[in-house]
Amino acid sequence: MTFDPALLNTFMLILTGFGGAFLAALWIALVVWTNRDIRKRARDPLVHILATVLVILLNLPGVLVYLILRPQYSLEEEYQRTLEEEALLQAIEDQALCPGCERRIKDDWQICPTCQTKLKKACLKCGKLMELAWNICPFCGTPVPGVRKEGPAEEKVQASPEEQAEDGGRKPKRDSSK
Repeated sequence: MTFDPALLNTFMLILTGFGGAFLAALWIALVVWTNRDIRKRARDPLVHILATVLVILLNLPGVLVYLILRPQYSLEEEYQRTLEEEALLQAIEDQALCPGCERRIKDDWQICPTCQTKLKKACLKCGKLMELAWNICPFCGTPVPGVRKEGPAEEKVQASPEEQAEDGGRKPKRDSSK
């Protein structure tokens, strides 16, 4: 069996053509991938251009240099990370603190276990917790003992029967001493 040198030459030419086309496609794919990747990782247009030119000029070694120098996280990952950090900080800040000792307390505590500061009071009728400054229970409407049932609205002064006869009994007089 003898090999025809022309056939071997044709085979090598085809193999070289496919190999060259593969390397050209790989080079173009690496340039496109680098361009897309750097756009996900940086906002600066100059960095986009420099990373792409690096891979265009150096091909595979340029990709290796780019992989070493590229930002670790994409812009989306950085944004998600920032959101997570803000959510954690917000959760920490939202926890209630004792006004006496500044330690964290729970919303359903009546007294701080550390410094024994009174935090909330219980409604006498329904037993639910309410803030110390509240004068009426928001759950059942029961006023706190020792508090006037009328709010800080204007006090009504009853007119004498003679004044009611003069006014026709329409309007009570207001206290002008305030």
